[in-house]
Amino acid sequence: MPAPISIVIPTLNCEGELPKCLEALMEGLSAGLIRELIVTDGGSTDQTCAMARQVGAEVLTGPPSRGGQLRRGCQAAAGEWLLILHADSRLMPGWSEVVAQHLEEGQGRPAYFRLAFRALGIRPALVAGWANLRSRLFGLPYGDQGLLIRRGDYDASGGYPDQPLMEDVALVRRLKGLVELPATAGTSALRYQHQGWLRRGARNLLLLTRYALGADPERLARAYRK
Repeated sequence: MPAPISIVIPTLNCEGELPKCLEALMEGLSAGLIRELIVTDGGSTDQTCAMARQVGAEVLTGPPSRGGQLRRGCQAAAGEWLLILHADSRLMPGWSEVVAQHLEEGQGRPAYFRLAFRALGIRPALVAGWANLRSRLFGLPYGDQGLLIRRGDYDASGGYPDQPLMEDVALVRRLKGLVELPATAGTSALRYQHQGWLRRGARNLLLLTRYALGADPERLARAYRK
């Protein structure tokens, strides 16, 4: 019987983050959970694609829209389950045991990981704490928390829309029974450190609010990149 999980990772010039992300997945390979690794790239000009091919990943290429990249990657996946990760998120040790238990006992529900930033201090802890609270209260985890979902449920939901921002929110809003896994995804803190924790957090909340009120994802993406 083939392993159940297809890993799907969207990338764009991620050579600095991808190796550690892939290294963290090795325990899932040893546990017999991972069927395939799909890296869906948006036109990297660094060594991202070469690194992915070196570890045996299937590399898909196309226009640089994260929603479109994820849609292509998930369409190509053959696993019974999809595990979608960002290249700058690393699953913390022990995640494979938690995921294996969820596959057996989780009644097929979609799931995400607790968020932590790879940075020390009260501000990273507070921002991550808010993100985890938001996810539990409103069922709105972001993509850097990962998403574990049955392929059939992904297809039934309509999958990721081809849009450059809030593609993760668009998908999870259509899912039922979403649960938090007792395992952590450690994500990069660089954007927060460069822009300021309070400023970046407030900006993300504003973008989410604008999206919920119907703002165009293309315009939001331009604001996000500024």
